Amino acid sequence: MPEAMIKNVTETMTESISGAMIKTKPEACIRRSTLPYRTGEIFTLFAEEKNAAFLDSSLENNLGQYSIIGLVPYHEVSVEKGRLYVDGKAHPGSAEEYLNTYFQNHYRKNNTNLPLTDGAIGYVTYDYGMEKMDLTSRHKTKITMADMKWVFYDFFIIEDLKDHSLWFIANGHTEPASVLLKKMEDLIARKMANLTVLPLTASYPLAIHPDSTPDKYARSLHKLIDYLIAGDVCVTNFTGTLTVDCQCPPYTFFSRLRRDNPSPFGAYLQYDSYQIISASMERLLRIDGRHIETRPIKGTRRRGKTPTEDAALRAELGASKKDRSELLMIVDLERNDLNKICEPGSVSVPTLFSVEDYASVFHLVANVTGTLRPELTSIDALTALFPGGSITGAQKRRAMEIIDELESSRRQLYTGTIGYLSLDGNCDLNIVIRTAVHQNDTYYIGVGGGITAESEKNFEYEEIWQKAKALLTALKGETFDYEPYL
Repeated sequence: MPEAMIKNVTETMTESISGAMIKTKPEACIRRSTLPYRTGEIFTLFAEEKNAAFLDSSLENNLGQYSIIGLVPYHEVSVEKGRLYVDGKAHPGSAEEYLNTYFQNHYRKNNTNLPLTDGAIGYVTYDYGMEKMDLTSRHKTKITMADMKWVFYDFFIIEDLKDHSLWFIANGHTEPASVLLKKMEDLIARKMANLTVLPLTASYPLAIHPDSTPDKYARSLHKLIDYLIAGDVCVTNFTGTLTVDCQCPPYTFFSRLRRDNPSPFGAYLQYDSYQIISASMERLLRIDGRHIETRPIKGTRRRGKTPTEDAALRAELGASKKDRSELLMIVDLERNDLNKICEPGSVSVPTLFSVEDYASVFHLVANVTGTLRPELTSIDALTALFPGGSITGAQKRRAMEIIDELESSRRQLYTGTIGYLSLDGNCDLNIVIRTAVHQNDTYYIGVGGGITAESEKNFEYEEIWQKAKALLTALKGETFDYEPYL
């Protein structure tokens, strides 16, 4: 346990010794577990349980210090076809109103250095963001799923990836916290002793149905560039959907993806009729106290086959006028969004044009920060930023109109957000990229990239397949070659 955490906990909670129970408040307990397991192993035990959630920081860096498992759900808030449901029953009003009231009435301070001790894990679709902009998609839905879903959990497992300490947290919503914590720890120890290692070597055939051919993509891109030249928008994110028929089990797919392409903002969410598998590397929104940040990504290059080629591609991205211009326009949009909810003069750009390395690609990234106004909440901040500017374009509303006109499919979850909302007001939410939704032996994978007036159609079309390659390789179980699709 980090020294800073020990100090914080013992000043505000019952003093503890190694392995002893710490009472955070009546009916809530947190314990550092002595079990010799990691969250990636433990979640295997629960991956098929309804509403089981795993926010997975498989890329262990300064962005992804913690992995979080949510179990024992006790409360659910969802939006389906424009209607709010609470625990499965229709409820009046908006989701934002309900959530703000709920968080106000159930506030619980987090006295640890852990990111979350009580709250919800879930998602918001891009389609929900369209609805809030009073926009309606011309496309039919492909996946039967809620437009928004937040599930509140009574039991969390959190791994600190810096020291691999494992923390069990019970909050007393469904039964006495000490009873639940002991029960879950015993259950995990018993199940782990009999766990069969998940086989990850099998290969599965893929039947891929892109929603756009190269020629159709080129025609849409040409029209989009006409809009850009005419000044309707400065930059637009242009995407497509790959519908992939495959028998690979979704958790096998996720396990291979996190092994081969680790990411700081990955997720596996198990719902009734669908599963969400994410390996996102982009943060939409993080609030810690009143500090708020967003990290837009614009610009991608594949990794090289040799160290020399790798270095050349990295340098090419860092020097690309097109990619730097694209990122700068999105940073300006994000600054404007943050200025709506932050203290005057607090919004800044600590990092601009940073090239980050991932398993299969390089990305050009910026970091925009500010101080959230004291009267506003994480729900207010999410409303102000959503959908993220990096996956719409600027100006946002007009970009979203053009997107729906020219794209060939409804986005649904793709380019929405996944993450957690804490009862202390903090949150951490990704942007849904490098993500698949699984339903009825079919995977739906969104792919896309930013377009400016300088974009070249052949390069952009190849880039969407390059971005899909990591997911399709993990799904297939062997290297996927996208050349036949170009």
